Amino acid sequence: MSQIIGFPRIGENRELKRALESFWAGKISQNELEKVAKELRAKHWAEQKELENVCVNDFSFYDNVLDLAYALGAKPARFQHLSGLEGYFAMARGHKDGQACAMTKWFNTNYHFVVPELSSSDTYKVNASAIIDQYKEAKALGYKPKIALVGLFTFVALSTITQGEFAEVFDAVKSAYFTLLDELAKLDSSVLIEFSEPIFTRGVDERFYHLIKPTYDAIANKGIKAVVTSFFEHSNEASEILLESKIYGLGLDFVYGEKNTQILPALAKSDKLLFAGVIDGRNIWIADLESKLALLEQIATHIPKERVIISSSCSLLHAPYSKSAETKIDSEILSWLSFGLDKVQELLVLDALFKAPSDEARAKLTHNQALIAARKSSCKIHDSAIKARLESTLKTARDESFAARIKAQRAALAYPNLATTTIGSFPQTQEIRTLRLGYKKGAISKEQYDDGIKAYIKDCIAFQEEIGLDVLVHGEPERNDMVEYFGEQMKGFVFSQNAWVQSYGSRCVKPPIIYGDVSRPKAMTLEWITYAQSLTTKLVKGMLTGPVTILNWSFVRDDVPRSVVCKQIALGIADEIDDLQKAGIKIIQVDEAAFKEGYPLRAENIAEYESWALECFKLATAIAESSTQIHTHMCYSEFNDIIKTIEALDADVISIETARSGNRLLQVFKEVGYTHEIGPGVYDIHSPRIPSVEELEGQIRALLEVLPKEQLWINPDCGLKTRKWEEVKPSLANLVKATKNVLHTLQ
Repeated sequence: MSQIIGFPRIGENRELKRALESFWAGKISQNELEKVAKELRAKHWAEQKELENVCVNDFSFYDNVLDLAYALGAKPARFQHLSGLEGYFAMARGHKDGQACAMTKWFNTNYHFVVPELSSSDTYKVNASAIIDQYKEAKALGYKPKIALVGLFTFVALSTITQGEFAEVFDAVKSAYFTLLDELAKLDSSVLIEFSEPIFTRGVDERFYHLIKPTYDAIANKGIKAVVTSFFEHSNEASEILLESKIYGLGLDFVYGEKNTQILPALAKSDKLLFAGVIDGRNIWIADLESKLALLEQIATHIPKERVIISSSCSLLHAPYSKSAETKIDSEILSWLSFGLDKVQELLVLDALFKAPSDEARAKLTHNQALIAARKSSCKIHDSAIKARLESTLKTARDESFAARIKAQRAALAYPNLATTTIGSFPQTQEIRTLRLGYKKGAISKEQYDDGIKAYIKDCIAFQEEIGLDVLVHGEPERNDMVEYFGEQMKGFVFSQNAWVQSYGSRCVKPPIIYGDVSRPKAMTLEWITYAQSLTTKLVKGMLTGPVTILNWSFVRDDVPRSVVCKQIALGIADEIDDLQKAGIKIIQVDEAAFKEGYPLRAENIAEYESWALECFKLATAIAESSTQIHTHMCYSEFNDIIKTIEALDADVISIETARSGNRLLQVFKEVGYTHEIGPGVYDIHSPRIPSVEELEGQIRALLEVLPKEQLWINPDCGLKTRKWEEVKPSLANLVKATKNVLHTLQ
């Protein structure tokens, strides 16, 4: 038997994305949106029909954690008066009555979830109808459903507790969660629910580990077949407890949690099923079926084969849907790739090989072995020049201390206290997207393309000058994506036509695929940055994506260590910084939006990651002259645990996302005596709300309660690519006005 933990939900051609955005724009009704959703679910279940069961409740209009919060009635007070999809999307996107809930990364992936806000004073009104309706839909179509549900411990542990202690909040949420399960238990005599508990991979948490057994015993006593699954690492401490409970099965990730094999002897003594995650749900390389089969045979020395369910390592949400549209990827490289539908087939072949080998399954194994061997020996993946460069002496530190650098930069660049700027990107209009697509397809000439990009940059610079921003950006109209743009110009990358994965809500990304050694043949941003600077006497930032983020937001080759790939990318970024500074660009931003999300989940593995990730950022930026100011940007991070690493990055200015968190995230910078300059986001760009001058003044004054004006920059939370000009223009104008008002009162 084989199964998956979840299926991609955005649609093969991003049908859900388009429907959501049309609904938000008022172009389609709720009924029309729900019709698209129902059609997608039916299609996705059809793709799973050969598996043991189909996944129910892995579908979502925005995010599964938000779905659970809404089903439990765990709504912040500011949204309690809202119902239906209005209340649901208010929590995700904001509303005139209040700011959206925070978003952060789902463990160490590039998927974002909406962070629930829980309080000891909350009351809960449970509504299981959405899950029940999907379950009945699947059964009506003739499928055997399994409910995918975020586990109680993961849900509470990932939430923000706004009032009260963890224990009392946990008890209140548990009561509501159990009420939800009581409703689901009525669906069948023994309903199968897979509880996702990735929080267990972080190790022992004294707040709740003593509650794991009694909680899951109580769930099993409801007549539910409870499978508790963790992923992204090993979870041996929790597994030992769960083996003593009444659960039906235990799901373990054997791709990213190799130490999960240590629990097998204990599991063998129980009667529980093992849901063995052996097919990688996060990356896109074909599985080495021979080695996977060997792993399963090793497992079978402990667990009888009839008790082993072969599974994906995690939800296929993190993988693209299908290779069917990929007509431009080199056929040899394409043969090495495995997208969502391919992974389903890999599971079915493995199951056949493991349980009852057929001639067809053996033939597929032989074909797979040939592809694995061809990839290892292919000349496409090796570059002797980049290997030699990595083996040479590499510079990984700036020439002068920060104190000396910032003094010189302040004098030379002459920017004010509370300097205003943006993170980099400006709205990607339909005209710009059409221009890029036309050039890519050969429908327009390079001259026409260049003229269109320059016109956008010119308007962008003029707007920023008009409202009075201090440090400008060119707006990035030439870039489809902050990682893809750079990967397209580096060797060792390949790009798909339709390998979209969901980042959050309707936001999808098409990660580059790193298949071989990486190098930068020529300048990547110089033309557009220098053109923008030629239009103004104000400072224009050069905008680059950092090596760690390029790595973490790509599908990375799995035949060499990630650290090696990252160093190769870092050398290319260093070359770009040198070209920019030699062309007169004085401020260069090297975004590391994904630095934190690459962190290992187990504390014992963090030091190794920090060491090479830090080395790669410094390898990229050490080439900067003392007078060149290096900025960086980080998204959705809790910085308490990595503040020393942030200091060690030695960027002159760091901008961070804080708008949904007030000045709380800044406290740690003050506590450690952080001396470098900081740009905390003062408004949330993930919401269409336009912040008022008064609101922004309040945000700025809150920042000044923590750090002095000499250390602060004022900017939005993140890039403005996904926003509309009619939102961006008044928001930024208000930002500049609010900053000037505050500065006036400080004089």
